[in-house]
Formats: sequence, structure tokens, C-alpha cells
Amino acid sequence: MAFDLPLQHAGSSLAVTSLAILLAGFSIFSAISLALTHFASDLYQDQPMSRVMGLVLLVALSSLQIAHFAWLHLDSEWVAMLPYRMSLFAVAPSFFLFSQPLLNAKALPPIRPALIGHALPIAISPFLPEDLALPLAFIIGAGYLLWLARSLYALRRERENFHKEILLLGGIFAIAVGVSALGLARASLPGKLFFSLYAVAIGTAFFLVQTTLGLRPKLSAEIREVVQTAYANSTLTNVDCDAILSELNRLMATDRTYIDPNLSLPTLAERLGLSNHQLSELINARLGKSFSRYLRELRVEAAKAMLCDEPSASVLSVGLSVGFTSQSNFYEAFREIEGMAPGQFRKLRARSSAVQ
Repeated sequence: MAFDLPLQHAGSSLAVTSLAILLAGFSIFSAISLALTHFASDLYQDQPMSRVMGLVLLVALSSLQIAHFAWLHLDSEWVAMLPYRMSLFAVAPSFFLFSQPLLNAKALPPIRPALIGHALPIAISPFLPEDLALPLAFIIGAGYLLWLARSLYALRRERENFHKEILLLGGIFAIAVGVSALGLARASLPGKLFFSLYAVAIGTAFFLVQTTLGLRPKLSAEIREVVQTAYANSTLTNVDCDAILSELNRLMATDRTYIDPNLSLPTLAERLGLSNHQLSELINARLGKSFSRYLRELRVEAAKAMLCDEPSASVLSVGLSVGFTSQSNFYEAFREIEGMAPGQFRKLRARSSAVQ
């Protein structure tokens, strides 16, 4: 019986290490996938800083996970090397600079001199003693987390539009808080346990991000649109909202304006006699969604009807007919809204009709 506890401890430690190695590998491939898909799309066309800093964040997290893998699996002490330390200090500032343009109502220039100060922790990291570097990195990270919590709290009124996504992002926030606590308590953790838990935390965060983007692939663009509306003074004071909504419904239901692949917020706002911000605020306030989400829902609803009514039409032709510009955009939107691919939807409806 006296040997049971050490054996159990060794077994649990091995399990954590194995999970850490697995999630480290997942993180690296996930980072490559996000760089080639999410950050290669047009979602950040007007937010170059967010795109660049998002890629820097992926590089920093990947570097940490590569070092964790080398230490946990190969016993190579990459976690004691300078690149690991600099990557550790780069995570919080790069995440801050990635998030700020998305959560700020005002457009920000690509580079501001004041933001150079965020690179200071990375610059001083090579000169810090190792026993001070890691705790300081996590203290700095905790400061950035407080800013993030404040920004997200300011958007609490929009939680009905992003309920599932906010819960998942809240999970990522909780992981980050836990990692900060781990970093400060590192000296009291035995052996490689800290690095195992840190690798698990990063891998779990990547999993939650991938899940969030699976639910809402265009989440960053939608958040940006909602933020602009949430922080601005209402521009609808002198607008007959009911009349505009009636005309909007007519344009979509009767004229099927949504099938125009070039339809955008500015062109639709001009047709309705509104400014871009007025139309964005109207759709957010009265319909509870962003313009891009509103447009995707209309196109997917039309596609559903065509998939059932025109069984000989190819899935791609259906998507192009309702306004999507490519097969990937069509599949992405359809999965986001219906939870399945359009071909699968057509088969299920066909079976249901045959049974009836």
C-alpha cells in the first residue's frame, strides 16, 4: 500500500506529459492551418495590424510548443534557451495588438509610435536572469488580461449575438488566468510538470479557437462591426426605422438583392438612403445580427430552397446562384448556419421527402 501513492503519482505525471506532447503537436499544425486559412482570407483587409500581430502570435505560440515538445519528448532543454524566453514575452503584447483594432470603435493606423512600447518586454527579456524572466512574463501577461477583461465587459450588451462564442472565449480567458498563476508558482512544481501543464493549456486554447471559428468563421469581422455600433452614439434618431426595414425586406424578398455577389454594406446603404453606419446600427439593433451574418443567412435560406427544388443542379451552381463567390465561401457559410454541408442537407431532405 505504501508504494501505491508514488506509482499513482508517476502514472498521472506520465499521462499529463503524454497529453502535453499530443497537444503540442496539435498546436503547431493548428497554427499553420490558421495562418493559411483564417489569416490568409479577406477578413482583415481593413485591419492590417490585426493580421500581422495575429501571425506573430501564432509564431510565438508555435515556438513555445516546439520547445515544450523538445523538452518533454526529447529531453532537449530548449525551454532554457533565449528564443523560448523571447517567445514567452511576445505572446501577451502580440495578442493585445491583435485584439485592439477589433475591439476599438475607431479605426487605428497601421503603426503608432506609442505601440512600440509593447515591444519593450521582448527587448529586455535577453538581459533578465532565468529565475526572474518567467514570473515577470506572466505578471505582464496578467496585466494584458485585465485590459482584455475590461474590453469584453464593455461588450456585455452584445452577448445575445455571440453567446456560444463568448463562452468559448471566456474559456480561453480562464486558461490564460490559470497559466499566469502557474507561471508564478513554477518554482514549487516538480520536474517538468509546469511545462507539461503550459503545453496542455496552449493546446486547449488552440482547440477552443478552432471550435469558435468553426461556429463563426467570420467572427472577427462581425465583432468589429458590432463594436463600432456599440460604442457609437445612435445615428437613427431621425430615421424611420420601420419604413427602412420594410424597404429592406422588400429588396431582399421581392428583388432578391442578396444574389448580387458584389453587394456590400455601402451599396445597400446607398439604395436605402442611409449612411453605412446607420444601416449597420439598424441591422444590429433591430435584427440582432451583423450585416455580414444577415446577408449569409439570406443566401443560405435561398440555397436551401434551391437544393430541394432543383435536385439536378450542382451544389456549386446553387451557391453561385444565391450570391456566394466561391464554393469554399458557400460551404463555410452553410456549415456555420445549418451545421452541415449543403450536399448532406440535400440528401437528408430527399430521404425525408421519400419517407413521407
